[in-house]
Amino acid sequence: MQYALFASFIAIFGVVHADLHKSAACVSSRDGSTFELLPNATSCACGFYLNRNTRQNHWDQCPDCTFDGTICNSADGHIGGDELFL
Repeated sequence: MQYALFASFIAIFGVVHADLHKSAACVSSRDGSTFELLPNATSCACGFYLNRNTRQNHWDQCPDCTFDGTICNSADGHIGGDELFL
């Protein structure tokens, strides 16, 4: 019984403790530490993320997403880990 409760706590904590980020960029040819930044793709993705509102969680919307010419930024850390690896 104690193991089941511990496993449930870990599973719930893993879902709630999401990695959120303040910036993201689209890249291509990622091979180790070598990659090419794709500003046009990043701008497009940032615009979609700015308009996204899928639920009520902090990472389900990004009202403060801005594109600075290279990177999509969220001062309040709304960029979720799933969006970084699509």
